[in-house]
Amino acid sequence: MTEAREELSWEQFGTAARELAEQIAADGYQPDIILSIARGGLFVAGSLGYALDVKNLHVANVEFYTGVNERLPVPIMLPPVPNVVDLSGARVLVADDVADTGATLKLVRDFCVGHVADVRCAVVYEKPQSSVQCEYVWRRTNRWINFPWSTQPPVVRRGAAQVLDS
Repeated sequence: MTEAREELSWEQFGTAARELAEQIAADGYQPDIILSIARGGLFVAGSLGYALDVKNLHVANVEFYTGVNERLPVPIMLPPVPNVVDLSGARVLVADDVADTGATLKLVRDFCVGHVADVRCAVVYEKPQSSVQCEYVWRRTNRWINFPWSTQPPVVRRGAAQVLDS
């Protein structure tokens, strides 16, 4: 028996990103910077950047998942690490595709604390076990999520296996 999964299509992602942006705008939050957690958060950050008219997007490369439900003991930030001087005094919106355990979001949020005026998190999905309760969430689920950008295998394989949703 295959475990039930949450299926997100590209069209649904467009709706999700727009509704997430509407939540943020309705809350009155006006980020100066959107800090994307690569890779899944890149799609979210780009969409939010356009919807919220924020051109200042930054990227944090974090490695945590090594397979379906397989992860490193702790997430690690990979170079190039964002420069805290670039974030200094800003209102930062951290964007990711999913808050699963919350460990990745916590790492990036804690990296910002003490350097920024305000830091908040926006995700498409949040799971009940997440240690970070995000300010902006499109949907909550306890299922594995098939994202449209990671369900198909790569066109070219480069070393270590990619985490596929299928």
